Amino acid sequence: MTVLFLRLATLSAMLPALAACVAVGPDYQTPSTVLPLSWSGQKAAPAKPAQLAQWWKRFNDPVLDNLIEQAVANNNDVANAKAKIREARASVQQAGGALYPTLDGKGSAQRSKSSGGGESTSLSTGLNTSWEIDLFGANHRAIEAARYGLDAEQENMHAILVTMIGDIASNYADLRGLQARIALTERTVASQRKTAELTRARFNAGDISEVDLANAEGQTSSTEAQIPELKTAYAKSLHRLSVLTGQAPTALTPLLTKPKAVPNVPAIVTAGIPADLLLNRPDLRVAERGYARATATIGQRQAALYPSISLTGNISTAGAQIGDLGKSSSISWGIGPSLSVPIFKGGQLNAAVDMAKASRDQAFINYRKTILTALEEVENASVSLNQRRIQYAKTQKAVQSFRRATNLSRDLYTNGSSSFLDLLTAERSLYSNEGSLIQLKVSLMQDYINLHKALGGGWNGTINADKPEIQDGYTGPHLIKASPAKV
Repeated sequence: MTVLFLRLATLSAMLPALAACVAVGPDYQTPSTVLPLSWSGQKAAPAKPAQLAQWWKRFNDPVLDNLIEQAVANNNDVANAKAKIREARASVQQAGGALYPTLDGKGSAQRSKSSGGGESTSLSTGLNTSWEIDLFGANHRAIEAARYGLDAEQENMHAILVTMIGDIASNYADLRGLQARIALTERTVASQRKTAELTRARFNAGDISEVDLANAEGQTSSTEAQIPELKTAYAKSLHRLSVLTGQAPTALTPLLTKPKAVPNVPAIVTAGIPADLLLNRPDLRVAERGYARATATIGQRQAALYPSISLTGNISTAGAQIGDLGKSSSISWGIGPSLSVPIFKGGQLNAAVDMAKASRDQAFINYRKTILTALEEVENASVSLNQRRIQYAKTQKAVQSFRRATNLSRDLYTNGSSSFLDLLTAERSLYSNEGSLIQLKVSLMQDYINLHKALGGGWNGTINADKPEIQDGYTGPHLIKASPAKV
């Protein structure tokens, strides 16, 4: 008996230590990933690190910088991500509380009267405590999973910033492009009106047929008809930018009404190497943390297959008067362990483990898929940017040629040495190519934006997620007003 008692005492002393270091289930290890050594078309020389810090400032546009700063401070998606971080932090704290004992207090007072008329008073007070020993690490795995979840939410906020900054810059490019196209169309309409006036003068003089006059006036009206559609698209871009910055749709009208040119795209872009994506892209880190969290969850489910031990205790005192509550004769207590062993639950526990393992497979596959998608996005954006530069340069030359052709055709038509059809064709070609050149400059800027989004470029400043969006006043005990009845 003495030996048995010593063994039990030794086991009891070891339980806290065992609870701190024993856990079931797989231990998470960061997955090894094989990535290409370089991007396609990249030179054999060592690649320079991607320049992702505040990449949008290389457009040298203070208005765009201001819009992004406003969006970081006021965008609703960013604010929602901050709230999710606070929620995840609280979840970590909640999971950590399961490692500690619980302590509850109780008390009661009762006065009774018997049928004989006698009265009696009964007072009682006490404490209850319990502690579930984390013998096989279920609670530790829960904390581990919660911490991975917090990491994921923090990275998710960075992913939202990457997307939001890209959306701001992209819509800004659209807006400036639309302003330029509206101005181009208005200039073209003014020029075509002069041509129509010249055509009418020649028609009145009997030099040309009414067909030329109808074509001249029809082209002017056709070009002018495009302005309302362009202004509608401009208004939508303006409204989108305002909402992205957390404001009413027309809030940015005073800031953006004055036209500005579409920002020029820097000539040189450094993309680093594919392995940099694992460090730079927050969505990859979100997926990796999801895989880690799913791994920890397996340990939680497997721990349910093993016995659990709890220690419970209580102390209470009772008496007829307050002075009686502290007397040793009125005090009672109890303490002891309890053991719970899962014997038969119809396969539910094993099924829960299988479900957790399947969820881990899904998380790993999602991580692997996210990496491939990231590689694809960088390659696509890089090809688009390079090819767009070529297309833009060719279109610039085309505009110069068509502008020269239009000027020559107008001079020849004015002198009566050329038909109106030649001038009509030249003006149409010039207007079409000038519009294409503006849109190509917008697309060039958007390709540059997409490449930096694909590389993981975003906000590298400080984001404070500690401040709640809603500040409550006093929330302790207080009277509440009854809500009016609804008919």
